Amino acid sequence: MKNDDASPIEFSLDMHSGVPYYKQIILQVEIAIADGRLKKGIKLPTVRALAVELSVNPNTVARAYNEMEIRNIVVTQQGSGTFISDKDISIDTIEREKILTEITRSYISKASSYGFTLEELITHLTELGSEIQPKETII
Repeated sequence: MKNDDASPIEFSLDMHSGVPYYKQIILQVEIAIADGRLKKGIKLPTVRALAVELSVNPNTVARAYNEMEIRNIVVTQQGSGTFISDKDISIDTIEREKILTEITRSYISKASSYGFTLEELITHLTELGSEIQPKETII
């Protein structure tokens, strides 16, 4: 198993989605496996480290990790850490579209509450998109 302490993906939680935090963590891991950012043997952050990073109770992260272990998404080695298993996971196009729609609706709604128009958002996203390069996965 690879023992790299740097987090291979950047986790984030949507406090307003209504989806429990532990489920958001699981979904982010599943998507990262499906799109190749997380490969077999990659070490996930410790429960404590991820809890601090996300500002949540460590029990929330532990619940996500336990659920993933039950579903054979990860393997925990006592004293070594939690690693991605060799289970194949795929997220179909419809599911990815659904997730993106949720994220986008939330973003548009929040921006709208501050008085930004859809045209302003599109212009800003286009400009940002040309400036920002996607992060490379740390593997």
